[in-house]
Amino acid sequence: MRTLVSAIATVLGILLAAVAVPAIWVDRNVVQEDGFVRLAAPLGTDSDFQRKLAAAAVGTIDTGSVPGFLSGLVQPMLEKAAESLTGLPGYPAAWEETLRRSHRLSFADPAASHGGAAASTLTLDVAPLVALGSEEISRTTRLPLDPPEETLINVGQPAQKEWTERLTTYAPMGYILAIGSAVAFLLALVAARRRWTVLLAAGLGGLALAGLWGVGLQLGSARAQATDTGNAVANMFRDEFLAAAGADFQTWITTAAVTGAVLVAAAVVTLFASRKRERTSR
Repeated sequence: MRTLVSAIATVLGILLAAVAVPAIWVDRNVVQEDGFVRLAAPLGTDSDFQRKLAAAAVGTIDTGSVPGFLSGLVQPMLEKAAESLTGLPGYPAAWEETLRRSHRLSFADPAASHGGAAASTLTLDVAPLVALGSEEISRTTRLPLDPPEETLINVGQPAQKEWTERLTTYAPMGYILAIGSAVAFLLALVAARRRWTVLLAAGLGGLALAGLWGVGLQLGSARAQATDTGNAVANMFRDEFLAAAGADFQTWITTAAVTGAVLVAAAVVTLFASRKRERTSR
């Protein structure tokens, strides 16, 4: 009976861990604003992405308030602003604020969303970058420019909004599942007649989960990249974010594999130690 309880608890612990670890990662790095900003912030240092994002942001600046006889001067200034935007002292803060606004829009409660802002999986609000460009142009030309409160670039498809709502609802449950997994393994150790078998099973399970998560990561990334957003900047952001997310989750996969290997080694050591004690007691 004890062996059966230990086996069931071990299997349950592995199954719970299989769901808990990805859920916790998603909650910490996608659902939570600070985690999302930390993960996506390096995208703003990619030169090609910077250039396209700056051009897209500056291209939305409303020049309607500029007097007609000065309109010929505006376009060259817009092009110059797009080129120099990423070099301005306020660019890092504007990029971070862009990410925070975008996260709030994309993960907002549907009842609190405004207009089409919550239509897609991720909506970039580049208004902080537009404001930075407008401020620079106004400073150098003395032309009055009023930046908009929102400048939205949709990333993904409208149907994908449902996934953000599911992530917001279910990802935090990963912590509960992790606690359940730990309790199950503890129960398995307590009930086991030979504890090394539990350590071995848990270690092999950890190695198997690492492989499973690795395959799932590749399939999920490929599927996400196959979806065209219809916007070059959005496509680049999606690809860069997926690469950053994949690299970050890969460290979790590596940690799981190392932990599994350590548990297997501990099982072997425990096995030999128990056999040595048996020989000594005879």
